[in-house]
Amino acid sequence: MDDASKKGNRYRTGLELRRSVLGDPHVDRAEGAATDFDRPFQQLITEAAWGTVWARPGLSKRERSIVTLALLAALGHDEEVAMHVRATANTGASREDIREAFLHVAIYAGVPAANRAFKIAKEVFSQMDGAPHA
Repeated sequence: MDDASKKGNRYRTGLELRRSVLGDPHVDRAEGAATDFDRPFQQLITEAAWGTVWARPGLSKRERSIVTLALLAALGHDEEVAMHVRATANTGASREDIREAFLHVAIYAGVPAANRAFKIAKEVFSQMDGAPHA
């Protein structure tokens, strides 16, 4: 298989996996908002993150979801934390899994990072449960 075919397969695999984790509405919004300026970035995310890393056989979607949440929380990427907390509805990661990941963040990346992640997760859970949030 030549490089172009591999790249095309990675994109197709990545797009399917990205949709299965983040949901069609999210991916449709991201793809629809892409311009000539950032379309190559959207393609990179789809091929590299989703078509290469998330598609690897070594970890389940649930496990990758937990790792991703811990990393995003540790790095303070709040919008991404919220997006991936929502995605747990599609990955099988439970609220208990998220809690345990954020407890690890507290020890290994700092209490402020974990505190922020817990706050974000609680807001997202409230939205997912249909409850009003403060």
